[in-house]
Amino acid sequence: PLPVSGSHTLDFWHVRDRVRLRKNNHYWDAANTRNNVVDFLPVEVAATAINLYESGQADIIWDKSLVPTELLDALSHRPDYHKFNYLGSYFVRFNTTEKPLDDPRVRKALALAIDKARVVAKYTKGGARLANHFVPPGTANYTSPSGLTHDPVSAKKLLAEAGFPGGKGFPTDFEYLFNSGEANRNIAVELQRMWRETLGIQVKLRQAEHKVFLSEQGSLNYHFSRSSWIGDYNDPNTFLDLFMTQNGNNRTGWSSDEYDRLIRLANATTDPAKRNELFRSAETILIADELPIFPLYFYVGINIYHPDRIGGIHPNILDIHPISAIYTKEHPSAAKK
Repeated sequence: PLPVSGSHTLDFWHVRDRVRLRKNNHYWDAANTRNNVVDFLPVEVAATAINLYESGQADIIWDKSLVPTELLDALSHRPDYHKFNYLGSYFVRFNTTEKPLDDPRVRKALALAIDKARVVAKYTKGGARLANHFVPPGTANYTSPSGLTHDPVSAKKLLAEAGFPGGKGFPTDFEYLFNSGEANRNIAVELQRMWRETLGIQVKLRQAEHKVFLSEQGSLNYHFSRSSWIGDYNDPNTFLDLFMTQNGNNRTGWSSDEYDRLIRLANATTDPAKRNELFRSAETILIADELPIFPLYFYVGINIYHPDRIGGIHPNILDIHPISAIYTKEHPSAAKK
């Protein structure tokens, strides 16, 4: 058997069928482990996941991607639908090494031309929230500053000031890079339309397989790119340090000595209030002053399970649920027997 120190041991792993875990009686807190056997089903298709759940062959759907988007509106009214704030942001990256995207006025014009409310209402399901900042709400007692909102008049003015009135003279070979997925494609088409109709800019769309997409982003072989980030831990730093000059996840070519200074100072500060104020100053540079990125919306977390059947699950911003705490509730009808 595989040596483990956790609440469960590996019983078996059947490829394309299930991974079965069994209670570890040698676990330090075994007396409080609420279940004996747990099966994890390796499902990749949302329709398969919901069918397994509805037929009683699965008790919980944890992964939001396994909830069919076309059913979200209907599912959201059911008692087994659980929605919560999630530590994830969907945003647009600008390659600031490409002219004229090296000009903050151009980046701001492109951002101000986007009607985020329309994007969220039309192409996201399940309660995604419009983002006017980068760090998700509910992150470790932190409150973000406000960034730019939809303002077509200011967008046109800034683009003209940058030398491209009505989009004249703007490069015609610029591309918006995105990876596979219906929602990503729909949003790409919508951004393309907004930039064309508001600014007179023609942008091509380039879809890439996920590994290629990440490689192209990392090598700055793009102009605009669909992007997202899921926090590793509940703290604003897991989002804001991404765009420090030497961070490998920056992937915009953007660098700011002042931004780097503020992030380093924040992480050397022990007073929570002062630390958060430093982070707010840095985030203002990121989303309002310099804009190497433009936030679109915040992800929402979704779990599907019957609260009268399953206990021990508590929605949280990291969507972390200790297996040892989850248990099957005794059905009321069975308890009366």
